[in-house]
Amino acid sequence: MSNFQGRCLCGSVRFSVQPPSIFCVHCHCHFCRTAHGAAFVTWVGVPEKQFSMQAGDDLVTWYSSSEHSRRGFCSQCGSTMFYASTLCPGEIHIARPYIYGEIDLKPVAHVFFDQHVQWLKLGDELPKLDGDHPMLEKYQAVESPSFIR
Repeated sequence: MSNFQGRCLCGSVRFSVQPPSIFCVHCHCHFCRTAHGAAFVTWVGVPEKQFSMQAGDDLVTWYSSSEHSRRGFCSQCGSTMFYASTLCPGEIHIARPYIYGEIDLKPVAHVFFDQHVQWLKLGDELPKLDGDHPMLEKYQAVESPSFIR
């Protein structure tokens, strides 16, 4: 499969990813939902060394959303595109809607499902993993804000 190409809403930030991806999941954690203003966010995780900025690197603003993690967004149009964390060094996570066309992976699970919004009913059969699931072990150091407990 050839490289994946992506861009923000206004097109000022552009990137390329050389497959293979590490994962593709739907995240329901409070931080992702709030940062994106959505019921959940679909992420594609890739090794940083396979990710390259094509344009607009100077337009990406990083916001520290927790002690360990930060989120990158386009300072022109506000598109929240990237996630990086000391909990998963060497990875960059890209919000799937910003990658155009097909990629090598389909979503395999709903993660942090214990934090999902009650008003959304899912119609797929993907596994629904709570935040304490062993597959999410490296993210378990993230403390949930007190207002969502």
